[in-house]
Amino acid sequence: MLGFLILVWICIFLLFLFIQIPRPKNFPPGPRPLPLFGNLLELNINNPLKDFERLADRYGKVYSLYLGSKPWVVLNGFEVLKEALVTKAVDFAGRPQDLMVNHITKGSGVILSDYGSSWKEHRRFALMTLRNFGLGKQSMEERILGEVSHVIAKLEKRVGSSFDPQTMFHNAASNIICIVLFGSRYDYDDEFLKLFIHLYTENAKIANGPWAMIYDTFPVLRSLPLPFKKAFTNASKAREMSAKLVNEHKKTRVPGEPRDFIDCYLDEIDKRKNDGSTFSEEQLVMYILDLHFAGTDTTSNTLLTAFLYLITHPEIQKMDEVLEGKDHASYENRHNTPYTLAVIHEVQRVANTVPLSVFHCTTKDTTLMGYSIPKGTVIITNLTTILKEEGHKYTSSVK
Repeated sequence: MLGFLILVWICIFLLFLFIQIPRPKNFPPGPRPLPLFGNLLELNINNPLKDFERLADRYGKVYSLYLGSKPWVVLNGFEVLKEALVTKAVDFAGRPQDLMVNHITKGSGVILSDYGSSWKEHRRFALMTLRNFGLGKQSMEERILGEVSHVIAKLEKRVGSSFDPQTMFHNAASNIICIVLFGSRYDYDDEFLKLFIHLYTENAKIANGPWAMIYDTFPVLRSLPLPFKKAFTNASKAREMSAKLVNEHKKTRVPGEPRDFIDCYLDEIDKRKNDGSTFSEEQLVMYILDLHFAGTDTTSNTLLTAFLYLITHPEIQKMDEVLEGKDHASYENRHNTPYTLAVIHEVQRVANTVPLSVFHCTTKDTTLMGYSIPKGTVIITNLTTILKEEGHKYTSSVK
C-alpha cells in the first residue's frame, strides 16, 4: 500500500514537472506556471504586493503570471505605465469580463464595463451631468463644506471618547455623492446609509481578498457555497436598494426638470429610446452603485490616512495661521496655502488607496516595451511602483 502511494505521488510530481502551460511567442518573462494552479502558489493571496515587487526585481518591469491557465501581465514603473495607458491607451483600455467583480455587476455599470460604444457614451454622459451638478465648481464646494460642518459637529460630540473615524469619513463622503445622485442627504445614523455603506465595504474586502483570487483562478469552484457567494448576496441587496430609488424617482419626477443624476438619466432614456442606445433602467441601477462606490471608498480612505498623519505630525497643522479667523478653508485660499496643497498631494501618494487600480485588458494584439501581448490578456497596473519609484524626490518623506 505504501509503495502504491509513493508511486502515485511520483506520478503527480512528474505530471506537474513536465506538463507546461505554453507561453505565447515573445511574451513577457515570468515564473514557470504549474498545471491547474498557474503561479497562484507563489503569491500571498491575502496581500500579493510584496510578491509583485519581488517578481519585478527578478523578471523586470513587465512580467507575466498565470492564474490557473489564464495569462496575466503585471506592469511596473512610470515609463511602462505611461506607454501602456497613455501612448497606447486604446490597446490597453479593455476590462476583463470573466472575473468575480464582473459577474457581480452582471456586465452593467461603467467602471468594469469593457471598452466600446456603451462605455464611451456612459462616460460622456457622466462627465457632462456631473459637471452640470457642480463637479469642479463652487456649488460642489458648498455641498462639501456643508457636509464638513456635520463632521465637525460629530467630532465635537465625541470629544474625550474614542470612535472609528473611518465610519464617519465613509458617511461624509457617501452623503456628498448621495446629494448629487439621489438629491438626498442622510443622517449618519440612518439605516439606509448604514446598510448601503456596509454592503459595499464588505464587498470591497471580499473583492480584494483571497476568495476573489480563488474564484478568478478556479472556475470549477464558482458554483460551490464558498465565502465569495456573500459578495453576490450583498450586490443583490444593493441593486434592490438602488432600484427602489429609481422607482421612487419615476413616480415623482417632472420630465425635463431634473433634480439629480437619476432624473437626468431617466430623461436620457426617454430622449434616446428609439435610437438603439445602451441607456436603460437596468444599466442605471448599476451605474448608481458604480458612482457611489467610486466616489466614496477612495475619498474616505484617503481622508483617514490624512488624519492619521496629521495626528502623528501636529507640527504641519498650520491652517489657522493662514485663514486668520475664518471658519473654514475654501478653494479660493489655495494660492495662500501651498504647503497645505503639498501635504494633500503627499497624503494621496502615501495613502496608495488603490495600489493595483482596476484591472485592464488588451483590446487587440499589441506590443509593450518590446514584448508581444495578445488580445484579451489581463493587465495589472501596479501603481504602487510609481508612487514609490526610485528617484522620486519625496520617496522617504513620510515613514
